[in-house]
Amino acid sequence: MVRPREFDEEQALHAAMRLFWEKGYEAASLSDLTAAMGIQRPSIYAAFGDKKMLFEAALRKYTHLHAAYVRSRFQGKASVKETFRAFFEDLVAAEYSPDEQDAGRGCFCINTMVELAPHDEKFEILTREHQMYLSALFQETIERGVRSGELSNTIQPRALAQTFVVTLIGITVMMRSRPDRSFINNAVFSALTLLG
Repeated sequence: MVRPREFDEEQALHAAMRLFWEKGYEAASLSDLTAAMGIQRPSIYAAFGDKKMLFEAALRKYTHLHAAYVRSRFQGKASVKETFRAFFEDLVAAEYSPDEQDAGRGCFCINTMVELAPHDEKFEILTREHQMYLSALFQETIERGVRSGELSNTIQPRALAQTFVVTLIGITVMMRSRPDRSFINNAVFSALTLLG
């Protein structure tokens, strides 16, 4: 008879996600993971497989949470321009806030895109899927603005959505090096002018 697990898998996975988000795949050792997750190596292997499988599970958890968060920011808002403005400005404000616990970490998915995707096809696909999800969400929002008349019907929703995904990735990576905030603010302001 199989013994029931003596730990909360979701809680342990969340702890692993936060550690990988902070340190990245290579720098997070198994000792770091056992300490953060509060379980021993055999339990990690039994529940999640090897380190790479655990990282994949943690990344999938993060992208699911991040996708739900971004969708909540874009649903049910009257003004498309205001929705994009608030999204980007809040992203920047959180990164520069001394009270934000995740400031300086960037985005776990984007960090993975930089660290692992160039030489690991599985993570190339996983990170691209998240980019495509965000692009589709942005495109839906822009199309809603065109239908309502808030945005010009000369706007190309797909191209603009992809531009905003690139903008999001670029500023998220750049903010990790703590540039002067005005540098980021200017980039966000310029990108938002594309909405008209």
